[in-house]
Amino acid sequence: MAGLTVKFLGSGDAFGHGGRLQACILLQWEGRRVLLDCGASALISLQRYGVDPGSIDGILISHLHGDHFGGLPFFILDAQLHSKRTEPLLLAGPVGLASRLVDSLEVNFPGASRIQRKFATEITEMTPGAAVKWCGLSVKVAEGLHASGAPALALRIEATGKSLAYTGDTQWVDELLPILGGADLLIAEAYFYERPIKYHMSCTDMLKRREALNPGRLIFTHMSQDMLAHVDELPGETADDGMELTL
Repeated sequence: MAGLTVKFLGSGDAFGHGGRLQACILLQWEGRRVLLDCGASALISLQRYGVDPGSIDGILISHLHGDHFGGLPFFILDAQLHSKRTEPLLLAGPVGLASRLVDSLEVNFPGASRIQRKFATEITEMTPGAAVKWCGLSVKVAEGLHASGAPALALRIEATGKSLAYTGDTQWVDELLPILGGADLLIAEAYFYERPIKYHMSCTDMLKRREALNPGRLIFTHMSQDMLAHVDELPGETADDGMELTL
């Protein structure tokens, strides 16, 4: 497989507007597979698009809201009880990921966090400003403005000489520009078309910064009903569940 392949397994918001599944993006390169975010519907996404959960090397989380993180307890239980995983599962995300995962496992499946598994769960917590090598990727992070009980991260991912930038969920802050700018692909939240809303970006927010960001390709995701109603008017691309591209 040449290049970095990106497949939207889930492109929706927290509320399933447009019948879309929650945030989950499959990255594939050189025989490796990573999920970028793992919303509560992630296992449904994987089944729908024929992706074996056992083939996933790692999961990279932008922030700790259920529509981006809530699929992890189900993924881990599937790995233990159904997929019979033995290879380590690499997890990365903001500071607080490890403790929130334990809490989430216990809320959903009491006792699940204490069960001995046949695979290791290796967690990397990334601080804003960090640049790390993780699961065969180069990852840089900046902190956005999105209340989730832990830092909300914007991410820049590099593999096979290609770069992907991902806003996660965030209100625009200028600190995002170095992480998001100049990427081969920018996947950007556009929750509303033009209405300003705290902790989120609108399509208009992103379009007025497009020249400064200068992405090779811009794709909008995480769209509410308001944004979906304007899809046919947009000058850019929008993600759909099942959409696939190669950089």
